[in-house]
Amino acid sequence: MTETVDTAGTGDTADVAGTADVAGTAERAEPAERAEPADGAEPVAPRPGLRERKKQRTRDALLRAALELFTTQGYERTTVDEIAEAVDVSQRTFFRYFAGKEDAALFLQRLSESHFIAAVRERPPHEAPLEALRRAVLESWDTIGEAIEEVVPIELHMRTYQLIESTPALLAAHLRRSEEIEEEIARLIAEREGLDVDTDPRPRIAVAVFGGVMRVTGRRWGAGEDTSVEAIRELTAAYLDHVGPALAEKWGPAPRRGPPT
Repeated sequence: MTETVDTAGTGDTADVAGTADVAGTAERAEPAERAEPADGAEPVAPRPGLRERKKQRTRDALLRAALELFTTQGYERTTVDEIAEAVDVSQRTFFRYFAGKEDAALFLQRLSESHFIAAVRERPPHEAPLEALRRAVLESWDTIGEAIEEVVPIELHMRTYQLIESTPALLAAHLRRSEEIEEEIARLIAEREGLDVDTDPRPRIAVAVFGGVMRVTGRRWGAGEDTSVEAIRELTAAYLDHVGPALAEKWGPAPRRGPPT
């Protein structure tokens, strides 16, 4: 049986007929549409075919429904059946796109992580490691909005980020993933600096410091009332600016000297 879902309210339906098709392995899937670049222009990436666009609309509709339910009634209280029902598809269709609720809840966070890693790779080699990480994360907050808006409203993404910080199961999964990301970034920094990450501890130490600041920032932002991108970007910049003084300078006032003898 073939299921369809109207994802835009215009009569367009998304084909979710089989697992192989969802994975993009079906032989009959139509080829991507190609756009010819103008003379002297960069090559244009092929536009996904109609079938792939329909699948993407189905995935995005399920994701948006899941995040709306998670952020309005709670992650634990939301069931897969409720998510599927909100998009008028079966539970089986949901599992063709997501491994489970956790996968859906963290989907956009994974997108943000990939965006950040790409930004680190693009930093110029003359920048010191912590400066490169600082500029990469602030640049990511400046540019991630467009990528997120292609899937869900940025406001919904930020509410979901806050939900992750306040939901133990999601926070635990997020922290496990963060350890993997930190190792990837440490190896990237080591490559930039021409170091062996397994013999020189500095890349992992630098990334551990950076990751710690990011976790503190996330907790403080999540506990606040302003859930905007601007708020977390400003808080991130302020906390990162304190790294050097916090590590290298004395914090308390200078000791008072006694009267001369």
